[in-house]
Amino acid sequence: MEAEEKSGVPLPDSTLASLRKTKVALKGPLSPSPKAAGPFQKSVGVYLRQEFDLFASVRPAKLYPGATTLFTAPLDVVVVRENTEDLYMGFEFEANRRETDLVLEAMQKAGGRRLKPGYGLSVKPISKEASRRIVDFAFDYAARMGRKRVTAVHKANLMKATDGLFLQAAKEVAKGYPQISFDDKLIDSACMQLVTQPGQFDVIVTTNLYGDILSDLTVGIAGGLATAPAANVGEKAAIFETLHGPAMKSKGKNTANPTAMILAGVLMLRHLGEREAADRLEFAVSAMLGQRGGQDSRTLGPNQTADAVMAALQ
Repeated sequence: MEAEEKSGVPLPDSTLASLRKTKVALKGPLSPSPKAAGPFQKSVGVYLRQEFDLFASVRPAKLYPGATTLFTAPLDVVVVRENTEDLYMGFEFEANRRETDLVLEAMQKAGGRRLKPGYGLSVKPISKEASRRIVDFAFDYAARMGRKRVTAVHKANLMKATDGLFLQAAKEVAKGYPQISFDDKLIDSACMQLVTQPGQFDVIVTTNLYGDILSDLTVGIAGGLATAPAANVGEKAAIFETLHGPAMKSKGKNTANPTAMILAGVLMLRHLGEREAADRLEFAVSAMLGQRGGQDSRTLGPNQTADAVMAALQ
């Protein structure tokens, strides 16, 4: 909203020019503008993902010392989520509309099964090209970050035409990375095992809807959004941010928790190849959390958090 007041649009041309030049951005939580129209009507975040084809959503979840959580088993997992396909593409057909009845009729002719009027439809497009691209990204990410295993999550036993295609692509890509272990799990089983045996997971690669669910599940196990960074990555750019939204009621009060934003910076440093700097910063955040009661931002404002992280870096 502040950008719109200054430049007339929620996303200024200068910001876009910078992102096209550097291919990297550290993006703070943004409030939607009530005046936004045109390409920014949904949100600046959606516009950026579409404009730069940020097909991979990278969401780490790590159980840091002092975290407020019900779980004690070690957790250090990265969910790699395909960002462009699946049910989130928005092919929706409301019940009892003419266009929906036409789609139902076409489905009946093609599938030989009778469907009565009154159904609502959501179409789930999955392509082999996008599936191979996201799985290849996950394996490459695992190799670059020194991780040992990639797990493809799906429901191919029931949805053979879509999840089956994704699983087939995953198995084909896995053959090109013999140094990385590969396995696959059904989505329901993966959810249960993340709660009961989280240590077996390293990098999870999956489709859009499952990735949305699993990333929230893993972050919940790790204690919540306070330590949850995220990245949206494509060949044209990479944008690093937090999973949580803006804390507008904390503006100017020194009460917000900046930990996830700092950890987004850690992700960005690793992406840029600054491994040593990233490790130092993450170690400092971990030390601060352990000393200050984990993710309890009520006792530690952003200025004090920054001071504590800086002290741990010395």
